[in-house]
Amino acid sequence: MEQLTMLGTGAAMVTNMYNTCFTISREDGELFLVDGGGGNGLLRQLELAHLSPLNIHNVFISHNHSDHLLGIVWLVRAIAQHIRKDRYLGCLHIYAHQKSLDAVKTICGIVMQPRLQAFFGDKIILHPIENGAQTIILDREFTFFDIQSVKELQHGFTCRLLNGKKLSFLGDEPFHECERQYVENSDYLLQEAYCLYSEVELYRPYTKHHGTVVDSCRNADSLNAKATILFHTEGKTPIELRQKRYLQEARAAFSGMVYVPNDLDVISL
Repeated sequence: MEQLTMLGTGAAMVTNMYNTCFTISREDGELFLVDGGGGNGLLRQLELAHLSPLNIHNVFISHNHSDHLLGIVWLVRAIAQHIRKDRYLGCLHIYAHQKSLDAVKTICGIVMQPRLQAFFGDKIILHPIENGAQTIILDREFTFFDIQSVKELQHGFTCRLLNGKKLSFLGDEPFHECERQYVENSDYLLQEAYCLYSEVELYRPYTKHHGTVVDSCRNADSLNAKATILFHTEGKTPIELRQKRYLQEARAAFSGMVYVPNDLDVISL
């Protein structure tokens, strides 16, 4: 069964959860990692989820912000160590815009030993993407698209799962109309929902170029999505209340299935 494991669900400055990142799995255990969070907590989240870096051969970085990119540096270091000890089979493929690839390689060049850096270009392969780029990952065809962020060049993606369902990831900003051609009629629509609409004056998401639960659910309805998965939230709402409160507001705005996962939750696709 294909599964999505939410390694982290929080926005940039949260402390009671990990930053937003997730894996999509294949039945043989192979993993596709989307973003890496902000540090070596990524390795801890993988461990808690019983997922091994040895099964990660494909990574996507949506954009250059620290809460999405820095965890990848730790993953690269861990995998490079496994390569050096002949424990990692195959290559690590990292897909991102050239700016993010340059950032990863630059940071690794500063903080990693030269013997580990030497695997770049041989075992660690960087794949620059542009708007509309397509590739095959885990036997699925992925299409990457520029979300036209006003903050930082950022890409989302859409793919057709092995079971025929369509999964789309909008990055960590509200839906932009340019994405419609790629994500309309998705079975699963992954979106940010920084806070409750009822608390918009408290969190002021629009000044941060983020949206609310209601905004994301209205987008899902407009895009004819069957289900939406909400993440990248503020960290002040207690975890034990967040899911209940977000679901309550979401279900009043969207008739399809709504998921508000906590860190390490697994969703069967």
